[in-house]
Amino acid sequence: MAELKEKLFSEFAPVSTEDWVAKITADLKGAPFEKKLVWKTGEGFNANPFYRLEDLEGLKTTTSLPGEFPYVRGTKKDNDWYVRQNIEVTCFKAANEKALDILNKGVTSLGFIIKGDEVSAENIATLLNGICPECVELNFNTCLCKAEKLIGILAEYFTSKGVDLTKCAGSVNYDPFKKPLIKGHKNENWVEAASAVLKAGEALPKYKVLAVNAFELNNAGAYISQELGYALAWGNELLAKLTDAGFDVTEVAKKIKFNFGISSNYFMEIAKFRAARWLWAEIVAAYKPSCNCACKMNVHAQTSQWNMTVYDAHVNLLRSQTEAMSAAIAGVDSITVRPFDEIFETPDDFSERIARNQQLLLKEECHLDKVVDPAAGSYSVEVFTNSIADVAWKLFLETEEKGGFGALANAGEIQAAVKASNAARHKAIATRREVLLGTNQFPNFTEVAAEKIKRDGASCSCGHACSEAEIATLGFDRGASEFESLRLATEKSGKTPKAFMLTIGNLAMRLARSQFSCNFFACAGYKTIDNLGFDTVEEGIEAALAAGAEIVVLCSSDDEYAELAPAAFKALDGRAEFVVAGAPACMEDLKALGIDQFVNVKSNVLETLQAFNAKLGIN
Repeated sequence: MAELKEKLFSEFAPVSTEDWVAKITADLKGAPFEKKLVWKTGEGFNANPFYRLEDLEGLKTTTSLPGEFPYVRGTKKDNDWYVRQNIEVTCFKAANEKALDILNKGVTSLGFIIKGDEVSAENIATLLNGICPECVELNFNTCLCKAEKLIGILAEYFTSKGVDLTKCAGSVNYDPFKKPLIKGHKNENWVEAASAVLKAGEALPKYKVLAVNAFELNNAGAYISQELGYALAWGNELLAKLTDAGFDVTEVAKKIKFNFGISSNYFMEIAKFRAARWLWAEIVAAYKPSCNCACKMNVHAQTSQWNMTVYDAHVNLLRSQTEAMSAAIAGVDSITVRPFDEIFETPDDFSERIARNQQLLLKEECHLDKVVDPAAGSYSVEVFTNSIADVAWKLFLETEEKGGFGALANAGEIQAAVKASNAARHKAIATRREVLLGTNQFPNFTEVAAEKIKRDGASCSCGHACSEAEIATLGFDRGASEFESLRLATEKSGKTPKAFMLTIGNLAMRLARSQFSCNFFACAGYKTIDNLGFDTVEEGIEAALAAGAEIVVLCSSDDEYAELAPAAFKALDGRAEFVVAGAPACMEDLKALGIDQFVNVKSNVLETLQAFNAKLGIN
């Protein structure tokens, strides 16, 4: 077969990269290659439109194997992962019943969120009644000050049930940097408490008791390489400080669980997880552990909250599906898919079932658990893996040079850097360079959402009152938050502004621009009125006023605007807002006549619509 392939390809002359670029450039007909086809990723590097075998030359990632150091292709030789569902515990008996129920529906890992003042042996016994800790991964999240106590209770409970502790897998989420990052309180003396937690964790050999909650950075709007770079520094801070405190590096490394977020940047996320295992293995190896198994990164991945939307909420299912798929292909150890409605209401049985089934589909129908690192060898994924690794490593070194993750978190520098990324991404959403389907592009024109919002974000689970922050915290404004505020303001105002499309002239251009403009104004919840076309601008203006339009959008071709726009503007005579769809060459001439409102692909959609809301008295 190989010989046949060689003969087949010998029929064709080899084509060089330069030849491909020359052909592409010719097809672009003068448009710049870099501007049209090179992807500005925002991750600190650009992505080319194609890659070839020659791009893999010298890359370290192409020679490793699954289950072998440095684990870029996975820490094991299979690709099975835990299907995890979290339960916020308000009643321990009810939580137990729910856990037993979902264990029969495909879940293999449970996450319990428990208030700190409710951690007791009796409550834990009620919660775990009938659950086999040797068969199910059990994960617990509670107040930092109760983590040590919880670990002790779990060890005593498992022992009382005659369980083999060496077969119990799970975690207790102890994260000493939650205080500065989330609560806004410095935590400079965390090593003593972490040491006690680590000591307690010795009773549960397979339990991870130290957490790197990088998903918080993801939910706060961090870029992928930024999330990874800081996660590595976060993990290294735990290693460095706890080994200085007298613990063996192998012991510490084996107790760390990395909890990452997953964005919708599909191929980049696959690359991120591959790069994460590789770089973490190199970091741990530098401490000279007693075995390479200490260099294995344990990764839990959860779908992002940052890109979830209230409007057209079922699109959240599409986002979380691709996110779960990228994590599964990348070979993570466990995955949580967030229910599509969790940002605006308490998830119900339906949304939780769909979230579970999203993972089960990947296993039972796509068989992703049967293939290890299927992305290996892909020219683009291999290049992305190395590129993300380079950027993340530079950030890791920069963080270490400034004193380490803890020092920067306590100084608010980590928070400030992530906030800057969040602001940049919000601007990208405002200008549609980053798209949230159903929110800033192609919205559901008739949807109303105010009544379905029953919660605003997630609440604190520690059971203690939170005092005023002394340093800056991460900001968790979702990407859609400003557009949602804009549209909710329209809903709650009791007004439904009408944007009328005055379509005239060139058929192709007026249709294209009316569709664009309808989508544009519908993002603010306005009623859009499209039309087949008018013979004169006067006829169109008359129809717009008869329809009660507050906004009239002239939709035609650039060549015709020089004549049509002044005529329409004059006919309207200030009785409604006048807008021209496009960016015609005669724009400056039109502005001189007082026509100063244009909508086009370069518009800042958010700011433009906020300005219209203000003009229409919607606050």
